[in-house]
Amino acid sequence: MIKSQDSTATGSRIKADVPLSEMFGYIGDLRTMTSGRGQFSMEFSHYAPCPSNVAEVVIKEAKERQEAKAK
Repeated sequence: MIKSQDSTATGSRIKADVPLSEMFGYIGDLRTMTSGRGQFSMEFSHYAPCPSNVAEVVIKEAKERQEAKAK
C-alpha cells in the first residue's frame, strides 16, 4: 500500500508497505523500469497475519519439501 509520494530535484520518492515476499526480484524490475538509475531501500515495519490463501500455499510447499526429504 502506497503511504506517500514526493517529488525531489533528482526524481521521485515513494513510501509503501509491501510484503517481503513481493520484494524478491524487485531491484531488477526497478532498474529495468528506470534504465538502471532507480534505487530502493527497505526496513522492517511490522508483522501481520498471513492471508489464508497464502498460508495454504506455504504450508503445502513445506509439506512437499518434508516429504521429498524423507524419501
